[in-house]
Amino acid sequence: MTRKLISFDWAIKKILRSKANFGILEGFLSELLFTDITIIEVLESEGNQENKNDKFNRVDIKVTDSNQQIIIIEIQYSRELDYLQRILYASSKAISEHMDQGDAYSGVSKVISINILYFDFGKGSDYIYHGKTHFVGLHDNHELELTEEQKQLYTAEKIADIYPEYYLIEIRNFNDIAKDTLDEWIYFLKNEQIEDNFTAKGLKQAQETLDVLKMNKDERLAYDYHQKQLHHEASLYESTYVLGEMNGLEKGIEQGIEEGILITAKNMKQAGIDIKTIAQVTSLSIEQIYNL
Repeated sequence: MTRKLISFDWAIKKILRSKANFGILEGFLSELLFTDITIIEVLESEGNQENKNDKFNRVDIKVTDSNQQIIIIEIQYSRELDYLQRILYASSKAISEHMDQGDAYSGVSKVISINILYFDFGKGSDYIYHGKTHFVGLHDNHELELTEEQKQLYTAEKIADIYPEYYLIEIRNFNDIAKDTLDEWIYFLKNEQIEDNFTAKGLKQAQETLDVLKMNKDERLAYDYHQKQLHHEASLYESTYVLGEMNGLEKGIEQGIEEGILITAKNMKQAGIDIKTIAQVTSLSIEQIYNL
C-alpha cells in the first residue's frame, strides 16, 4: 500500500531547506527544467522570513545548471486572486535582493519563478505553463537577437535567457496519469503519494524523508493542524470568490486567516503541544500564545 507523504508546502517550509535534503528539490528542478540542477544554497530574503502576515510559502535558492550557469530559483505555493502580480513582484524582488550595491547590470542574476498552484487559475486545459520574454518587431515580426558581443557579456544565446522565466503548475488540471518522470513529480504534488514504480530524480529520497509515519508526536500534531488550516483557508477563499464579494475581498481573507491562526494556536495549546512548536508553526510570538 502506498503511504501518504508530507505535503510539499510543509516540506518546503520545514524540511527541504536543510542541506541534507537538497537532493529532493534538485530532483524536482532537474525534471522540470530538463537540466541537471545542483543547489548551492538557500537564500535568505524578506520573502523567506516567517511572520504572521506571511500567508504564502516561498523559498529562494541559488543553483547551477548543467552548463554551470548560476540561477536564482524561487518556488512559491500560494492562493491569491492577484497571483500574476504576485509572481511578477516576487521575481523582481529576488533580483534586487540578491544584487550587491554597485554591481554592473550585466551581473543581474537569471531568475526562474516556479509556482505550484492548488487553485483554479486562468483559463486553460494544460497543467504546466512556461512563460519567457521575447521582443518581436511590429513590422517584420522578427525576433530581436543578441549581438556576438552581448552574448559574451551575458553568457547567453538569446534575450529570453537573460530575463525571468515563469512556470505555472496547475495541479488541479493534472489527470493523475504519469506519462513521464516529470508527471511523476506532478502526481506526488497533487496526491502526496509516490508509486513504487516511479523513477523520477529525487522521488526515492522524498519517499524516505517525507514519510508521515516517521514524524514524532509533536510534529504530527503540528502537521495535522497545519493541514486543517489549509482547508480552512481554501474554503474561505473559494466561498468568498464564488459569492463575488470583490469589495474588501483581500481584507476579509486576511482577517479570516489571522483568526484561523489564533484558533489553531489555541487548539494546539490545549492539546498540550509545547509553546515553541506552536510559535514555529503559526509564526505567532511566545507572548501571544501565552495570552490565548
